[in-house]
Amino acid sequence: MAKVLLINGSPHEQGNTYVALNEAAKTLGEQGIETEIVWIGTKPVRGCIACGTCMAKGLGHCVFNDDLCNEVIDKMNAADGLIVGSPVYYGTPTGNILNLVHRMLFAGAQVQGKPAAAVAVCRRGGATSAFQTLQMPFQMVNMPLVTSQYWNIAYGRDQGESSQDSEGMQTMRTMARNMAWMIKQFQSGNVAMPEAEPWQPMHFIRNEE
Repeated sequence: MAKVLLINGSPHEQGNTYVALNEAAKTLGEQGIETEIVWIGTKPVRGCIACGTCMAKGLGHCVFNDDLCNEVIDKMNAADGLIVGSPVYYGTPTGNILNLVHRMLFAGAQVQGKPAAAVAVCRRGGATSAFQTLQMPFQMVNMPLVTSQYWNIAYGRDQGESSQDSEGMQTMRTMARNMAWMIKQFQSGNVAMPEAEPWQPMHFIRNEE
């Protein structure tokens, strides 16, 4: 069975970033794709110091083994797709999630040809820049980007509030169906495109009528 790794880059294990990722995970499950959500936790994650040891020695892992980076690399090597989610801090993803992504990709995680998507969750603004920042590394390591009906953004402040963003949750489901389709298409070459849901537009105050 194909598998997608989802990484929750929020310091809150079941906050709004988890709500968005879980919506995608449930949809992937409905498409016959196994999922695992890894929470980055609240402990520090090292930044890459560009020592080059991983590349020079062909380790396939980071030389530093005092955080979860190498564990995530192993999980990524066994997965067929990747979704990385983060809350928005000052218009950017969290520092820990960027540190993790930088190191896992540079150290040699097996990602080439595996579909990838980013998810940004915010209270109000800055989501597009955070979303773009999360996506940019994937384009440098030959990971096909998974599209949706909109940028993969959800809105909410209090815990669980992003579940009320009906358009955001639909965007997560659409992204997940597209990812499942891409994985199956890469494996078989003859899978029909997923059927789209009727659009559920929102403008953050109320549903459109």
